Amino acid sequence: MAGMESAMDMNATPHLDMSVNTTGCCPKFDPEGWDGQELHFDNKPFLRATTRSVLHVPVNMGKVFARVQDHIEASDAMIPEGYLVLSSDLSAWTGEHLFAVSGEVEGEEMTTLSGDFVTKVFQGPYREARHWYDEMAALIRARGKEPQRIFFFYTTCPKCAKAYGKNYVIGLAEI
Repeated sequence: MAGMESAMDMNATPHLDMSVNTTGCCPKFDPEGWDGQELHFDNKPFLRATTRSVLHVPVNMGKVFARVQDHIEASDAMIPEGYLVLSSDLSAWTGEHLFAVSGEVEGEEMTTLSGDFVTKVFQGPYREARHWYDEMAALIRARGKEPQRIFFFYTTCPKCAKAYGKNYVIGLAEI
C-alpha cells in the first residue's frame, strides 16, 4: 500500500504513551505511529473474554474488563507496552475481547493470535464502528484479498474519551 510505514518486528505494536493520565483511568491516547502500520503476530499471547450485548451495544463490559484486569495484575502478566485489547462482535448479542498479555493468567481463557494485520486510526463515536468495519474491509479488498478477521482497539473508555475530547479507535484487519 502506498504510504505504508515500514513493517514492525514480530509481535510488536506501536508505542503507547502511558505518561499522560489526568483521569486516573485511561491514559490519553496519542495516535502518532499507529496509522498505516503492518503488525505481524506469531502466537502472540492473549487472554480471551466475552461480553454480553444488546444489538451490538455491550451491557456488562465494565464488570468483565475489571475482572480481567484484576486477574492480569494478579498474574503479573501486563505487557510492557501498556495495554492492547482487540475487540470484535461475534454476534449482535456477544462481543469478544482479546487482551494482550505477557504470560498465563489464572482463571481466564488463554489463546494466541497469529497473522499479519494492517492498522487504521479512526476518531469518533462508537456508533460509527459499523462504518469503520466497512472501511477496514475495503482496505483489505484494495489489496486484492478478502477480509478475514477485523478487530478494533478502543483506546479509552467512554468517560475518558469525553474527558480528553477525542475517541480514538484503531482498526486492525488481517491481510
